[in-house]
Amino acid sequence: MAKLNEEALAAMDAFPSFYERVDEECRSTEDDLGTLQMNVGLKCNLACKHCHVESSPARTEEMAKETMEACLKVVRDHGISTIDITGGVPEMNPNYEWLIRAAVDTGAKVMTRSNLVILQDPHYAHLPEHWAELGIVVIASLPHYVKKNAERQRGEDTYDAIIEGLKRLNALGYGKGAGAGADGKALELDLVYNPGGVFLPGGQAGLERDYKQKLGEEHGITFDHLFAIANNPNGRFGNRLQQTGNLDKYMGKLVGAFNAATVPTMMCRSQISVGWDGRLYDCDFNQAAELACVDGGTIQELAADSSKPLKRKIAFGQHCYGCTAGAGSSCGGATA
Repeated sequence: MAKLNEEALAAMDAFPSFYERVDEECRSTEDDLGTLQMNVGLKCNLACKHCHVESSPARTEEMAKETMEACLKVVRDHGISTIDITGGVPEMNPNYEWLIRAAVDTGAKVMTRSNLVILQDPHYAHLPEHWAELGIVVIASLPHYVKKNAERQRGEDTYDAIIEGLKRLNALGYGKGAGAGADGKALELDLVYNPGGVFLPGGQAGLERDYKQKLGEEHGITFDHLFAIANNPNGRFGNRLQQTGNLDKYMGKLVGAFNAATVPTMMCRSQISVGWDGRLYDCDFNQAAELACVDGGTIQELAADSSKPLKRKIAFGQHCYGCTAGAGSSCGGATA
């Protein structure tokens, strides 16, 4: 991953310190963490403009099976209730299918993030049936319900592939509510919206209504929830902001929209994020910034000592304004 250069970091540091906006209690995680997020690799079939971890087909980093096993041991040892599998496009990790089955066996809720375009590749076309069989929650990225807006971020010839993927998931019972799955259980399908420019997301509830109306009317697609996620000013998006002279403008928007009510619910307070190499971070955005946990450490070290508490001090950077502007932003959407 490519951090912002020194000039860009200096420009961000000219704004009021994010750390100083956070009271002492919120500078640490909660006592018990609910989510372990695993970034299982940076390789992706796409190279989206808003990608904060700068994934692309050229990336080779991938999480080893031994690291995955350490993650699952920590989940079991600490009673973590949710496993969030992300990337890159996580399906491209060669141990992905083993992982989702082993993750379900822990008893935790298992979520997988997907761009759905990957399902056009014959090597991955069978995965929706596996997701349905295991009851995996699918979080699919669709930057916008209008084709030209979505492809402006995602690339040409991607929108129709996403729509086809959503229809396949609907046919399997995803996004249809209770009783739709083969075992009578609900199969959850959530979508992710990212703004297409130098602006914050609109209201999540309103966007969800628009998505449901447009996708339903035009494609007959249904889904459960929409997550509106602000683009974070680091990684590919941050570098593009700097290159186009928009970094100061965007940071000004974030700082000006700072909402103190979102601070207690920042996602870093209730999760731990594991990089592809096992290094520990407070969130996926900190991974992109190469800002490791304050105490450093790896998931292997946590797995080796189950008595070590997960509560920790949080490492903050100026990019954290992206999670506390307006209605807040997290991997699960708005926070306030």
